[in-house]
Amino acid sequence: MKTKLKAVTRKNSNPRALVAIPVQRAVPAKDRRLNFGDKWDYAPAPESVPVKIQPRYELFINGKFTAPTSGKYFESINPATEQKLSDIAAANAADVDVAVKSARRAYEKVWGKMSGRERGKYLYRIARIIQEKSRELAVLETMDGGKTIKESRDIDLPLVAAHFFYNAGWADKLKYAFPGRTPHPLGVAGQIIPWNFPLLMAAWKIAPALACGNTVVLKPAETTSITAMHLAQIFQEAGLPEGVVNIVTGAGETGTAIVNHPDINKIAFTGSTEVGKNIAKAIAGTGKKLTLELGGKAANIIFGDAPIDQAVEGIVSGIYFNQGHVCCAGSRLLVQEGVYSKVIKKLRDRIATLRVGNPLDKNTDIGAINSRMQLEKIRELVQSGVDEGAELVQPRCALPEKGYWYPPSFLTGVTASHRIAQEEIFGPVLSVMTFRTPEEAFERANNTPYGLSAGVWTDKGSKIFKMINKLRAGVVWANTFNKFDPTSPFGGYKESGFGREGGVQGLAAYCRLD
Repeated sequence: MKTKLKAVTRKNSNPRALVAIPVQRAVPAKDRRLNFGDKWDYAPAPESVPVKIQPRYELFINGKFTAPTSGKYFESINPATEQKLSDIAAANAADVDVAVKSARRAYEKVWGKMSGRERGKYLYRIARIIQEKSRELAVLETMDGGKTIKESRDIDLPLVAAHFFYNAGWADKLKYAFPGRTPHPLGVAGQIIPWNFPLLMAAWKIAPALACGNTVVLKPAETTSITAMHLAQIFQEAGLPEGVVNIVTGAGETGTAIVNHPDINKIAFTGSTEVGKNIAKAIAGTGKKLTLELGGKAANIIFGDAPIDQAVEGIVSGIYFNQGHVCCAGSRLLVQEGVYSKVIKKLRDRIATLRVGNPLDKNTDIGAINSRMQLEKIRELVQSGVDEGAELVQPRCALPEKGYWYPPSFLTGVTASHRIAQEEIFGPVLSVMTFRTPEEAFERANNTPYGLSAGVWTDKGSKIFKMINKLRAGVVWANTFNKFDPTSPFGGYKESGFGREGGVQGLAAYCRLD
């Protein structure tokens, strides 16, 4: 059922000011004008790198691709076209058991005994192959997940290779990472990753685990499994010993089997807070180590002395360029009252220039939503904000007829009690609130169950340090947003999870220190 939004106008407002439009299907092609004026139409510039998607992907166990014992498969859908890309094997508990046994053999007979120097060679080799195949992998990531080719090509893939390079360098230097301690591998690591950064999440879990001498059983998200299977092909090409990395695809049943398997020593999960809580309960008392990177509702805080143009561009890159699919996306905007009108005008005009459409087109700014279910959640949360009194700001833009799309949007008049200000939305939607003092800013920013990330925009260094000491967030960016590096730890507080991934702290999560 299509969700209908109320049309919202303000009395005596600028005639160019925003009117909410239904979050519907496409605007007719003949009516491509935006509420704020026109934008240039560019000739299509699709990514031309050829890729080969197999009609069927099997499980990757013990260094080989094998059919699932149940004989069941599920479809992988291109969210930009709603067309089937491939059939993906559905692993059950029996498949997971075979994968864990394979990982255990590899750990005890090969990988756990191998010197760090030799392990590092494999990781370096994998990183170089990823670099060589980066354009192909970027296209696959975009087709399978809906994100723009600009993000896959220019952000995700360079970081994927960087994580393998970084951890390769640590493989033979672990004793220097933990002075005065002796690091030992844990054994078999079970890893479960989400759909928003399929390859990157795989890299920042697999790479440190292997560098520390562990073996891996990985489950990618059900809707974005294709690039994980191409990563498995890279492991084969790199000559990684059989069983060191095993990849089992499937839905919740597969993940549950990994979590509950008695011969797994470590669980690393990135996903929803609800599932993370269930995992924590399931492994309590088992002795398994656990890392959880869960939900987020990041606050972007703009002070009156901030570089406004730079801040607006940071907001756009933090919430719109990635379709809001980042768990640390700055989906709450806190603006100091003195510059509120200026920020809203600039933000309104900026989102009017964003192009929504074919993710493989290099001109596209906002790609497709990952799935129909996620699109419906976005619509439902936005509707709840309108119903609770917020005003929807949305450019009028043409959306493709097929696929899962949502235009860049923000809501003003949001209060802390609104669902839209408290719940993860994973879409290109921003909730805007105001504040007067720094104390009010950090109190509003912290008024959420989550604590994954935050951003501060000001030209005063002292104010930055004051804010970062008050914000309960694992990562705080200053005058920028969504910048990542494999040398820096990432993780959250409160219901955003615990443990860190990346940096030396990420290595510690895969070691036993004596």
